[in-house]
Amino acid sequence: MVMRRKKENKIDIHPVERSRIFPPIRPLDLWTEMDRLFDEFRASFDDLLWPLRSTDEETSLYKRTPLVDVADLADKYEVRMELPGVPKDDVNIEVNPAGIEISVDHREDREDRGKHWLRRERSSMNFYRNLEFPEEIKTDEVDAELKDGVLTVRLPKVEPTPKRKTKKVKIK
Repeated sequence: MVMRRKKENKIDIHPVERSRIFPPIRPLDLWTEMDRLFDEFRASFDDLLWPLRSTDEETSLYKRTPLVDVADLADKYEVRMELPGVPKDDVNIEVNPAGIEISVDHREDREDRGKHWLRRERSSMNFYRNLEFPEEIKTDEVDAELKDGVLTVRLPKVEPTPKRKTKKVKIK
């Protein structure tokens, strides 16, 4: 660091020695550093307990598990799930009066000779979803359809809930 002093209309430049090796730490910097350390500790601890929950795109379980939409249609539940490229033989659906279990075990084991793969991510898909419903289901009348890569499962209720009407309330 250089210090400048003004002396009789002249500027003298002298080197200034610093007695500290590290820059001064302000209290706010200390808290920021502690927050960063705790975030690293928490992330390491989470990785230890849930190794598949990483943010890496290739190993992330959450990015590979299809998302599910569930609708309550008064007399039945409708479950929709995107399963692009999965044949219906690889989908297993089990229903009990309290809910539904959907699992997929899809593997592409075929060899494509003559191709040099730079990256191959679509070779297999495994996942399991268990959904529970607040009302009992008629397991004998459940139907499922896989069309255009979307699985739709209709689950009729034992006792349909009455349709709720909305009513506008005036404030007095």
